[in-house]
Amino acid sequence: MKVKVQKIDGKAVSGAGSDIELDDAVFGVEPRADILHRIVTWQLENRRGTARPTRERSDVARTGKKFGRQKGGGTARHGDRAAPIFIGGGKAHGARKRDFNQSLNKKLRALGLKMALSSKVKDGLVVVDSLSLKDAKTKVLKGHLDKAGLTGKVLVIDGESVDEGFKKAAGNLPGVNVLPAIGANVYDILNHDTLVLTKDAVAKLEARFNG
Repeated sequence: MKVKVQKIDGKAVSGAGSDIELDDAVFGVEPRADILHRIVTWQLENRRGTARPTRERSDVARTGKKFGRQKGGGTARHGDRAAPIFIGGGKAHGARKRDFNQSLNKKLRALGLKMALSSKVKDGLVVVDSLSLKDAKTKVLKGHLDKAGLTGKVLVIDGESVDEGFKKAAGNLPGVNVLPAIGANVYDILNHDTLVLTKDAVAKLEARFNG
């Protein structure tokens, strides 16, 4: 399918590069809510930190030697310093280690990303020629985005790396996030109102799936 290419300020690009052909195998996949839900759940679960465990009675390195007399000490008989009732002993009923990492098939992850990209083609995809700015300042970039009608939450994906000037200018704009093509993921794409791809990003994403 063909998509019009524009500049970052919304102006049309003239000449041979005025439109770009998107690969239907990457940008023309019919989205499925169940697959996208699985991918997003997998991403969010893997972002959770592992719950730190406390040391219980069996984890504490203390002597097992009987430390007091059987009789005459004035206290109850006890033969283990690691017991929770002693200072330096193990924690009673402590927090257990919980690992939330999940595994997911590579083919399914690739399919989910294609579906996320395809969903934005129908509503919310903009292709720009490049992200280079003559005056890389936040105020100037905001003016460009307003002219182009890019409001709300906007995800901008560049090619091999994000243009440094654009990255700095976008750093203080709320709702505007930038990623290199290698960082494209289902959750971030679906979590933004508009997806902006450079021509380099399109080439990188298509090459990523087509080998």
